[in-house]
Amino acid sequence: MIRWAAALAIVAGLVAPAAADVVRYAVLIGANEGARGDRPLSFAETDAERVAEVLADLGDVPAENQVLLRGKTASVVRRALITVNDRIRTTQRDGDESELVVYYSGHADASALHLYDERLELAELEALVRGSPAKVRVLVIDACRSGALTRVKGGHPAPPVELDHALLGEGLVFLTSSAAGEDAQESDEVGGSFFTHFFTSGLLGAADGDGDGDVTLAEAFRFAREQTIAASSRTLAGTQHPTFRYELRGRGDITLTRPGGAQRRATLTLPAGVDWLVIRDSAHGRVIAEVDAAAARHVLSLRPGAYFVRGRGADALYEGTIRLDRAHVVQVASLERIAYARLVRKGGMSRSVDGWIAAAAARTGLVSGDRPCVGGLAGWAWELPQVSISPRVELCRSASDHRVLGSTTYAASAELRVSHAWDLPVVTLDLGASAGAGALRTSYETTGTAPARTTASVHLDASLGASLGLQGPMYLWAELALQTHFFRLAENGDVSLVTKDTGRALVGIGVRR
Repeated sequence: MIRWAAALAIVAGLVAPAAADVVRYAVLIGANEGARGDRPLSFAETDAERVAEVLADLGDVPAENQVLLRGKTASVVRRALITVNDRIRTTQRDGDESELVVYYSGHADASALHLYDERLELAELEALVRGSPAKVRVLVIDACRSGALTRVKGGHPAPPVELDHALLGEGLVFLTSSAAGEDAQESDEVGGSFFTHFFTSGLLGAADGDGDGDVTLAEAFRFAREQTIAASSRTLAGTQHPTFRYELRGRGDITLTRPGGAQRRATLTLPAGVDWLVIRDSAHGRVIAEVDAAAARHVLSLRPGAYFVRGRGADALYEGTIRLDRAHVVQVASLERIAYARLVRKGGMSRSVDGWIAAAAARTGLVSGDRPCVGGLAGWAWELPQVSISPRVELCRSASDHRVLGSTTYAASAELRVSHAWDLPVVTLDLGASAGAGALRTSYETTGTAPARTTASVHLDASLGASLGLQGPMYLWAELALQTHFFRLAENGDVSLVTKDTGRALVGIGVRR
């Protein structure tokens, strides 16, 4: 970790002298189709568009200096890089400090990029970037096994090199979205690759750790790396480790974007302590940025317009649409609060929500003349997208006071309830069915001799439930059920199957984790 931090400090050492004019160029490449046999990607070309937009608005890259290539072959990409290098060479004036950013999103293997059945060897791509007359060259590759370019695995770069302070601001930096041998991953939820999603989120301001209004190369990579590792660690493909390689001579900082000083942009401030997604236009639009709850900065620079914000808190989701003009500070109280269980049922979350439940229970007696069986119920509830499953145990006591023969009955049972819920504006209603088994222990009080009796039973239920959210993860719930009990009754040497219909009421609380 110390070695990695030291290396990042050197990455931050790219800058042109303050007195020089900085002229920036960018070549952005996105290819959804790779080699024959590669599964088509969904968001590679969109990723390139997102980076192009951010660099144009916040990165001081004028339109005439930006080349966006979507769905092009390796031959077209090769010619574009050569053309941009020639332009830099012929237009660069004495004293100018030129910077070139080359970005690629698409398929690759350990030796080449795959672009529509053509290959662009990584060695050739490196030579084209290295041979550029730009003083600062940054190559970003978001592709599988792209870490082969940095020659590291798992993000452990070589020790820092000695700097030649006589040549300030000159160098070459390679950033890759994955280590050698790893897959780079796309996400339907964010509408793009993990790495580019977090890289652009950082460039919009989420990576501005020191709050100076500028996002440097080191800040953007650090933010993208940490967030990519965290997000990909929860996927089936496994953890993805962005890597870098540096060949630098210089000190200071290279600023990739300036969200704090952007013209014709608006600022969006998000509350701390909540993970935020910012989506363009509506909940079904394109994800623009993501800000972690623990991020040092929660201010983004965005184009004016409509945005949908979604915050993931400890016990609920917060959602709402805002109109962004110049500056907007999001207030959690102004957003709709949705309990996680509701999100599961609506399909808004892929995981289940679970937690414990407890209730007071009352049931009509199983024996004629018995008072209601009163006791308690405890269990666990798993709330899935379509159904809820709840194993539960119940214990209750009833009694009868006949003139000749009195009795006390303890009933214990275990059951499994399956239900489906419908969310209404205030409460949630559900219909369920359950099955269980238990035992009755009846003791008698009489002037004669009457031994205690234990009887096994099973029961089937049909029930209606309701729940009401409280503060935090707690909720109130109630349930009414019609039960049919089956038990064997031995009398005068004969054994018979007896059924008994009862009603049960439950009122309790639950806590979701």
